[in-house]
Amino acid sequence: MRFPPLISLLAVLVLAAVPGCDRGAHPENAGRRAPDFTVSDGKTTIHLASYRGQVVLLNFWATWCPPCVQEMPGLIQLHHDRPDLAILAVSIDEDEDAYTRYIERRHVDLTTVRDPDQSAAKLYHTEGWPETYIIDRQGIIRRKIVGDPDWSNPEIREYLKTL
Repeated sequence: MRFPPLISLLAVLVLAAVPGCDRGAHPENAGRRAPDFTVSDGKTTIHLASYRGQVVLLNFWATWCPPCVQEMPGLIQLHHDRPDLAILAVSIDEDEDAYTRYIERRHVDLTTVRDPDQSAAKLYHTEGWPETYIIDRQGIIRRKIVGDPDWSNPEIREYLKTL
């Protein structure tokens, strides 16, 4: 089926206008204050409110999740390239040994904490892994990214700079 040129042009313009960094995922609570939480696993504690004033990437993940494992090197590289960003990785792993081995073997040097009860994930209604919430300096949720994005994508990087 062939579309008239005007319709084709409009479709291309609409697709070009869609931000690539959010993959179309606008959470229900976009534009609202991110739910605060404190999670501690005995080694690391994350209190979200203590990161106010910084752009935060709040990532929910697990060592047994293939897309999460695939995403982690990109998050680590973003952490190295943009140390001004607070990248907070909250793992839902129940197996502490598997989590610890993963962190050590993969040289995960960004802030990560194990939350086997999923207390933080439940506040965000996260049920799929990985999910990342982009939170601005005022603590407002701006985007939700589902799955493994390319964290080196210039569009994502530019979007993060605008916050």
